[in-house]
Amino acid sequence: MNPRIDLERPTGIILSALQPVERVAWALFLLFLPVTSFPFMPSALGGGALVRPLSLYPLIILLIITTIPALVRRPVPKTLIALLPFILIAVGSSVISLLQDIDPALGIPVSERILRALVTLAIGAAIYATVVLTPRSAEALRSSLRWLYAGFSLALIWGSLQAVYIVYYSQGYFQLLQKVQRLISIRKLFTTRISGMTYEPNWFAEQISLMLVPWLLASVLTGTSVFRWRWRWLTIEWILLVWSVAVLVFTFSRAGIANLFALFFLAVLFLRPRRHGVVRAKPVSMRTWVVRLFEATIALAFLAGVIYIAGAQNEFFSRIWSYWTEKKQRSLSGYFEYLGFGARLTYGDTAFAVYSDHPLLGVGLGNYVYYFEENLPDTSLAETPEILRIVTPDPGRNRLITPKNFYYRLLSETGMVGLAAFLAFMIAVLGCALYLWLSPVREEKYWGTAGLLGMFAFIFAAISFDSFALPNMWVVFGLITASTWVFFRQPDHPQIPIQPIGEAKTEDINE
Repeated sequence: MNPRIDLERPTGIILSALQPVERVAWALFLLFLPVTSFPFMPSALGGGALVRPLSLYPLIILLIITTIPALVRRPVPKTLIALLPFILIAVGSSVISLLQDIDPALGIPVSERILRALVTLAIGAAIYATVVLTPRSAEALRSSLRWLYAGFSLALIWGSLQAVYIVYYSQGYFQLLQKVQRLISIRKLFTTRISGMTYEPNWFAEQISLMLVPWLLASVLTGTSVFRWRWRWLTIEWILLVWSVAVLVFTFSRAGIANLFALFFLAVLFLRPRRHGVVRAKPVSMRTWVVRLFEATIALAFLAGVIYIAGAQNEFFSRIWSYWTEKKQRSLSGYFEYLGFGARLTYGDTAFAVYSDHPLLGVGLGNYVYYFEENLPDTSLAETPEILRIVTPDPGRNRLITPKNFYYRLLSETGMVGLAAFLAFMIAVLGCALYLWLSPVREEKYWGTAGLLGMFAFIFAAISFDSFALPNMWVVFGLITASTWVFFRQPDHPQIPIQPIGEAKTEDINE
């Protein structure tokens, strides 16, 4: 009797028995992604933080039965390993900061702050590894997208219900939704903006533009669908894309809408498949570029018109264009101040000053707050009330400050070495997306197009967030890596040539 078979048989039986649990946990993980500030979260899982993803619960199950065993037993993509240098640098920089004499901020010591920051990084890395290793076939990838769409459909329904009181405000209706929102998020609803199932409108807009729009837009561009239902050219993805854009407008998130504009412009101009789907076709002619530029401009003009009509009634959002008509003395710096970006610029300037004093490894993960006041620009705090409230907080409103910009956070807290390590990881993920985008196979082309759009969306979105615990970027990176790993290991995948929309009817990629 072969002893190897005897040893492997119990493990195989256990893994087979756990497959239904894995499928349920994976589906719940994707369904729960829109909920990012769940109120019923124990302190051990970050119950005291703003970022409280509901997907942490199924993630724990997946880590135990899928991710950790896969890391031990199976080959893993090199892109997953590419994240390790950044993690080691972040940990090293944080450990070094413990050796320095740093006074507590708002009563929180350095050790506690570092621990919390490292936990958020561990959560992000766990999300990325789980998303990479759970789908193990092309059908599993498609199923994952369907569950992702199902979760965001619930979020879009909830966002649409919130949009009703934006169009026509009713106190009773608003209070009813407010009661339900308390079961979903730790923050109350806004009367003039929608926040979906998240903490605030900007988070909801970022979710839509980063985790949803890239896959939907790629489906429209490549003429593919993960669903079998369609009516002529109309697919589920088309419906979800239009619905997502409409809901995103009511967040009145300037960063989210700017991200949407950039995605549509890049998609229409650069990522449309060439005629007949031939990758090595002759270079695109000047006439084609002119036509694409015209089409991209028309698409953006249409979006701008919709946004202008919806935003005209919102004083906060309409500042984007009202400054140029209301102010007699106009300047670019004055424009950003008018938009309320003064505090954001101050956070960035301070983070860069912190980096300048600690350029190699930064000040340690989460330690930006301890160097904030001494590195503030020499300007009047009265001009930025948000900064003034942070420096002199009211009782019960002590909130540790962060750079509010992912790139500045990496620079200030992990230095140029940490930023370089993370950029190397991003380049590895981008290489995966390019590998699939250059493929002549329809489904691989679809995942590559979605991957490039997802990377573009992250590059833009990272200007306005700085948390490692938000699942958005890790899910995008994970799906790009997972799809590349699946198709790279399945060379016998059906060779379905690309057929751009307009040359042939849209077909799903289940067939």
